[in-house]
Amino acid sequence: MEILVRNGDSLWYYSRLLSIPYILIKDSNPNMHSGNIEAGKKVHLPGIAVQRYKIKNGDTFFKIAEEKDIPIDALYLFNQQVDPKEIFVKDEINIPYVLPFPCIQGKRKYDSQVLKRDIDHLMQTYPFIKKQTIGHSVQGKPIDMLIVGKGKKKVHINGSFHGNEWITTAILMKFINEYARALTIEASMNDVSSLDLYKNTTLLAVPMVDPDGVDLVLHGPPKDAELKEFVLNLNKGKKDFSSWKANIRGVDLNNQFPARWEMEQPRKPKKPAPRDYPGKAPLSEPEAIAMAQAAQKYDFDRVVALHTQGKELYWGFEGEEPMPVSQQIADEFERVSGYKAIRYVDSYAGYKDWFIQEFRRPGFTIELGFGVNPLPLGQFDKIYEETRGILIASLYM
Repeated sequence: MEILVRNGDSLWYYSRLLSIPYILIKDSNPNMHSGNIEAGKKVHLPGIAVQRYKIKNGDTFFKIAEEKDIPIDALYLFNQQVDPKEIFVKDEINIPYVLPFPCIQGKRKYDSQVLKRDIDHLMQTYPFIKKQTIGHSVQGKPIDMLIVGKGKKKVHINGSFHGNEWITTAILMKFINEYARALTIEASMNDVSSLDLYKNTTLLAVPMVDPDGVDLVLHGPPKDAELKEFVLNLNKGKKDFSSWKANIRGVDLNNQFPARWEMEQPRKPKKPAPRDYPGKAPLSEPEAIAMAQAAQKYDFDRVVALHTQGKELYWGFEGEEPMPVSQQIADEFERVSGYKAIRYVDSYAGYKDWFIQEFRRPGFTIELGFGVNPLPLGQFDKIYEETRGILIASLYM
């Protein structure tokens, strides 16, 4: 929400008036000082919206403020063009309120366009959320990372490494939405202060690693004639791409990392395929390159990769995971979700594997839900409740 500054207003004033933590207002207006602000400038107020209220006979600002249980100064602030002594029955005024949860709808077919709109909506509603585009897909779609928090500990969470696991993007976006709203009202999450999480931890989330693959699964072949022919051939002419895990070039992005890649490659497909093909070499695909570069540039302290399915979580790699911290985090993830924590699996070349090997820091792959990919939206609410604890724990552990 944007409002015009009045003479004498400050960010501290807005914080006290609207009961929004000062740190969030400051982070939503990074170029403004905390003292009096020049009148006429615009200030972003996170988590606030207005509804139009039609004046009734006998209404005054004081009466409306009392009925709506809002400060009278808030009415003045959001109705700067209204003379409170001359409001009439036919007039309408703005009533500020805290946005209800959620402001985005995650329980839907979640393609790259839905993601783009929801990112824009989240950033407009909660301007303390920042965005970095860390790379682009084969088709040129942005791979965006959302950044929330100010802490030294940097936690990376990602979704949709695989096209037919797009529900992980929706789960992650719903969580970011819930977290942002909890911050604006200073609410706890699982008895943990959201504001403490914000101050102590920086969340760096990439909701959709493989936008081309997700769109292919949900909408079928792209319009580009060459790519259309290519994916149809790989899919044996079938127009149903629901089992497609790879990117648009038929490379499985979670088999693309230099973590015993040479051991994984011989037992996988030898040419592009809807799933499991690791490519001709590690980091051949722009999406994988972007994810590797992000880990190096932003210096993640831990990685949580959301996949489906199996209700399991994997936390080790060839004995290179740091102990005991990795096991402590895995045990907490298991406790809050009911998912089974498994240290080692016979798999290599994944993003979690590479992160552990490269940085000797904790990395986790979480297999959400249970069934056949893509998991149905009917499981969304249950998966979210199971996963929510893990997402919160990833920030406080």
